[in-house]
Amino acid sequence: MPTVATTVQPPERTGDTGASEFTPLLRAVRDAGLLRRRRGHYAVSIAVNLLLLAAVWTAVVLAGGTGSWWVLALALPAAVLSARSGFVGHDAGHQQIAAGRRTNRAIALFHGNLLLGMGAAWWSDKHNRHHANPNHVGKDPDVEVGALVWTRAQAVERQGFARFLTRHQARLFFPMLLLEGLALKVASFRDLRRLDRAGRLVEGSLLVAHVAGYAALLLTALPLPQAVAFAALHHALFGLHLGCAFAPNHKGMEMPEEGARWGHLRRQVLTSRNVRGNPVVDFLLGGLNYQIEHHLFPSLPRPHLRLARPLVRAHCARIGVPYTETGLVDSYAQALGHMHAVGAPLR
Repeated sequence: MPTVATTVQPPERTGDTGASEFTPLLRAVRDAGLLRRRRGHYAVSIAVNLLLLAAVWTAVVLAGGTGSWWVLALALPAAVLSARSGFVGHDAGHQQIAAGRRTNRAIALFHGNLLLGMGAAWWSDKHNRHHANPNHVGKDPDVEVGALVWTRAQAVERQGFARFLTRHQARLFFPMLLLEGLALKVASFRDLRRLDRAGRLVEGSLLVAHVAGYAALLLTALPLPQAVAFAALHHALFGLHLGCAFAPNHKGMEMPEEGARWGHLRRQVLTSRNVRGNPVVDFLLGGLNYQIEHHLFPSLPRPHLRLARPLVRAHCARIGVPYTETGLVDSYAQALGHMHAVGAPLR
């Protein structure tokens, strides 16, 4: 059964607003030492992930020599480890790993552009705009009209095949995530036009190197039908994994109206949902299940998010700001329920 969501919402509220609500929490997190870098943790995590990736791709080469279709089973660990690379790129984009922006950018380019074919510049631009105004239509690119829509106002404007998608978007959500791995690559290449010449050269060269290296590896190791099948399965599972990590975080939460003047704390807490963690959930969701803490402190190192949780939860209780947390299954149920409700006018 789905885990019931818990929302901390005491009856009493303080008169503090804006930055004054956030300042005491920032002080508490800083005093707890949670803002310090965790270079050792990231060094070990990155090294282990790269070694495991190397092992999986070595296994693909060795299995390819046998001609067995069982090689496709290796697409699953490849997808999981690819998602881990994506989480590292995400953390580097938020300046969580190193003290200097240049080092963080190098880590993001290596893990994003080269290993995944996912542009660091595209991701950072899109994701930073999301963090600045989460769930705010017209400001957050994650709630723009696309294959899916997030408000009834968006839904009633749909025509043709898009109208069909919106009508059934809750049912189609997980199947559509199977295309996300490929969509990320396409979006990254398209975004190159936005960059200056130097940015296009660096980002584009690494994206092309990824595609060329990925294709060369598979076509050298596997017969053409198996290479195509492996690439398709790998990208489908990778997209599904990433989509499942990001889907529970904001869908179905508050969506600020135009003109809303929320301070940083309310803007981030009211629009975000936590998923209760354990070692397995934390691993599979890349620590993003502590979404409230991540949005309040984007540069907070990933291993410190769960440590900040009790501080944030207690602070929200003191000032009367709802803190929403639920189980993994229920988080998907809430997100799908919101998508289903949005499409209701078309049914």
